[in-house]
Amino acid sequence: MSDSFYEGVAVWSQVVASLLWIGLFVYLWIRFAAPLVLASQARKNAELAAAEERRDAARAEAEVAVREIAAAESDAAAILARAESDAASMRDGLVAAARAEGERLVRNAGGELERSRASASAEFRRELIAKALEIARSASLRLDPATDRKLIEETVETADRGARG
Repeated sequence: MSDSFYEGVAVWSQVVASLLWIGLFVYLWIRFAAPLVLASQARKNAELAAAEERRDAARAEAEVAVREIAAAESDAAAILARAESDAASMRDGLVAAARAEGERLVRNAGGELERSRASASAEFRRELIAKALEIARSASLRLDPATDRKLIEETVETADRGARG
């Protein structure tokens, strides 16, 4: 047999060996590596799905929180409006009550002033009459009987005219 035959067998043995190695690698890949890759892919897909679910849940919670914040702000605005309205009502009520009390005090003070004036006027009349009587008594001691008689008649006549007219 010739050298070329052995060279041909050597080349074909390398080709067959290479094909067997490639077949072995394909078999090992299909038997061991592919399931590991597929399992890893499935695990990563599950992790990705779980992350997406958490993201969607967080978005939903954020939307709920935003709605709750909007509701709370609306409630706060309503409470503020009610408080302002109540404060205005209370202020108006207090002002009305204070005004009524002030008017009552002014009326009472006016009545008290009139009573004080009447009392002062009566006191002034008493003092004036007492002074006039004192002056008249001291003057009557210096009068003669004719002048005294004349003054008595004029006083009686003036009192009669005042009583009739």
